[in-house]
Amino acid sequence: MQKIIPHLWFDKEAKDAANFYVSVFPDSTITSSTVLRNTPSGDCDVVAFDLMGYSFLAISAGPLFRFNPSVSFFVLCKTNDEVDRLWAKLSEGGHVLMELGEYPFSKRYGWTADKYGVTWQVSLDDGHYQYRHRITPTLMYVGNVAGKAEEAMSFYASVLPESTVGDIARYPTGMEPDKEGTVMHGSVTLAGQEFFAMDSAQEHDFTFNEAISLIVNCDSQEEIDRYWYKLSAVPAAEQCGWLKDKFGLSWQITLRDMEEMLRSSSQAQVDRVTQAFLPMKKLDMETIRRAYEGSG
Repeated sequence: MQKIIPHLWFDKEAKDAANFYVSVFPDSTITSSTVLRNTPSGDCDVVAFDLMGYSFLAISAGPLFRFNPSVSFFVLCKTNDEVDRLWAKLSEGGHVLMELGEYPFSKRYGWTADKYGVTWQVSLDDGHYQYRHRITPTLMYVGNVAGKAEEAMSFYASVLPESTVGDIARYPTGMEPDKEGTVMHGSVTLAGQEFFAMDSAQEHDFTFNEAISLIVNCDSQEEIDRYWYKLSAVPAAEQCGWLKDKFGLSWQITLRDMEEMLRSSSQAQVDRVTQAFLPMKKLDMETIRRAYEGSG
């Protein structure tokens, strides 16, 4: 079961976006949909969906954050036709960051923001890459964290189980403003899942924000506490199980069975769980479970 799940924060479009994505990607489905009522953002749709075997969660919680390329999703395709089909659907109504074409690292590749602002890197698999998943989250370190991708990969691998830093391609000299030796492209396995990372010292008008966060599903309070205290670096960002690490990336440290509580429960149970976790910073699983059971 996937331990780390990308979480997408939309204004009002979570359900529409989830339906769009499962229509674009083969072997994809909506797995659950529920409503969190009486939150600071009002009533919020929460939608879980799988794309080609990779799990996502999306919420409609107001226009607080905007998607940007600091977190993108790398999609490996088996044929040129598959690249072209996905590209046509994902780029329609969006804007292109790198045109679809041939590059030194791929015979067919493009990077686009879709009509909701989520960014996708679509690439042909030339047969040299042994992938665990067809979709891989990609983290780009820019601004005041440019040059820190390798440090971040090592840090995350030290915090999460079944983790290791993989191959790193480094910038050579002469690619200024990117510093020689920093990460042009790297891979890291976290809790058995692969992530990509890169540095970019170019001028960007974006950085990590809460539009895309990483949910870590935990099985015990001890596990929640361990990740929380190791990852959290911005006390002001701590809320409802959310935190920011020292690189600015947002995480949600939560219960593995939280989705089940929200997915297959009565609205009264969902409401009790919601009102229990909203005032929390670090989640207290016993309090949440008592609320779910109506004994809190």
